[in-house]
Amino acid sequence: MGEENTMRRMIKTCGMAIATTLIPFSLWGQSDLKIGYVDVQSIVAGSAEALVVEEQFQQEMIRWQSEIQALQGELEELIGQYQAQEASMTLQNRTSREELILRKQEGFENRTQELETLASTRQQELFQPLMERIISIIEVVRREGSYTFIFNSSVGVFLYADESFDLTEEVTQRLASGGL
Repeated sequence: MGEENTMRRMIKTCGMAIATTLIPFSLWGQSDLKIGYVDVQSIVAGSAEALVVEEQFQQEMIRWQSEIQALQGELEELIGQYQAQEASMTLQNRTSREELILRKQEGFENRTQELETLASTRQQELFQPLMERIISIIEVVRREGSYTFIFNSSVGVFLYADESFDLTEEVTQRLASGGL
């Protein structure tokens, strides 16, 4: 999770740097500037399709969560057996069991990381069609409204934005109606 938050901050920072560098150049010579914004996170959260996709994702996660719980149970059982028998073990047996526990713990951590990566990838795969539809709708709104820029307010870049420039509801309604 820490890496994901770090990556998000880096993307936001890079995006802001690029935007503040390129926007003045792209505006040079343009007389009519029209800006809007949407809260993509809010659009996704309010979407009926997102609820269906999230339910499907949660169903798929059950198998992976069960696997992680089983591995964790095996590890805890090994540790419990070791602790119960530690006093009566020879040094060689104790060392052997400790190595076994360490290998099992390492395997557990590796598999957990692997499953988290698989889950993240699967979640992206499931949500990709919805995100593509939202982006297509935003593009249609931009084109029809002659907007120069439409920003995503959910990435936390804005300190203040006039609500009259908020296009979130329009995009949400178009998504709900299934049209572009």
